[in-house]
Amino acid sequence: MPDIDDDFPDAPEGLATDHRPGFVELVRRERLFLMLVASGFILVGVVYPYAWLARWIGFGLAGYSAVANDSIQTIGTFIASNRDRPWWSLWIYIGGIFLVTVGYSWWAYAGDVTYQRLASKGFEEAPTAFSYLQVAAPLFLMILTRLRMPVSTTFLLLSCFATTPEGVGSMLTKSISGYLVAFVSALIVWALVAKVMVKFEKRRAKAHGAWSVAQWVTSGLLWSVWVQQDAANIAVYLPRSLTLVQFAAFSLVIFLGLGILFRSGGERVQRVVDEKSSITDVRAATMVDFVYAIILYIFKVQSKVPMSTTWVFIGLLAGREIAMGLRGTSTHGLKGGLKLMGKDLLYVTIGLLVSVGLALAVNDEFRRGLLGD
Repeated sequence: MPDIDDDFPDAPEGLATDHRPGFVELVRRERLFLMLVASGFILVGVVYPYAWLARWIGFGLAGYSAVANDSIQTIGTFIASNRDRPWWSLWIYIGGIFLVTVGYSWWAYAGDVTYQRLASKGFEEAPTAFSYLQVAAPLFLMILTRLRMPVSTTFLLLSCFATTPEGVGSMLTKSISGYLVAFVSALIVWALVAKVMVKFEKRRAKAHGAWSVAQWVTSGLLWSVWVQQDAANIAVYLPRSLTLVQFAAFSLVIFLGLGILFRSGGERVQRVVDEKSSITDVRAATMVDFVYAIILYIFKVQSKVPMSTTWVFIGLLAGREIAMGLRGTSTHGLKGGLKLMGKDLLYVTIGLLVSVGLALAVNDEFRRGLLGD
């Protein structure tokens, strides 16, 4: 559990925690969050026997948890470098791209909003009945997100519905490959440009307007590619082909969820982005988004197997931080960069173990295939 002092970095020494500015508000928010999560577990207990209702409750919970956790990987740098702009302008831009992206998939693939990610082996059949933990799985993701853990939504949600261990194995292989490719790519790119970027930032504290345009374009492209990969995590509860009404409901829930995210300035996992060196600078954010978008696009074209974009994301940030540490341009130094890398890896590994544990507990086909019982 993160130290509560982290939320009050500027508090005077010796001041009791419960008297620090904002502490009462923090406690109120935590109490509200716990009440909402508890209500969610109770609601799931009521609806899960009714498949037609459980699928939409599960989708709603998955939509919110995925937006709060996974989407930060792609629009986190966008939020961090545009805090001086109205939140609603960022929401309309990113939300509009989401609607266009899933709308094209729905039209081109006969009602499928996942770009056929759920057509891969082990995920091609929509669930016709749900266990309690399958519907409640997104609530566990919300809790881990609250602890600022960059957990893989792909593993946490899709593993609960995989009909074969091979499906999860393929996801894991592709995701680890994504981490390694992202780490090496970022290491090479930032080893080459780190010094140049620092000179640009020192020479011109305020970036040229062209950088802002470039960042909005690259963020939009990255967000679109990410949706093509990760819409499967949300739509796994739903029929593989959505009617027009179902598609409208799917789109509206996520669009409004994005509005909540931008209004709040990003969920707590946003700190995974904010703590990295110079990431709030629009030039650095543009570079991160551009490299990330290329990597995700390559993996999208390579196969239809779902993958964890979280692993790609932390691999990219880790490679960047290590390269900057080696070049002497990191605010954390090489040792600090290795520490951040280890922490992020620990968190996603915890998420992976939780995901497999949930899959074994709730998914009979997965358990029989893996353990043979």
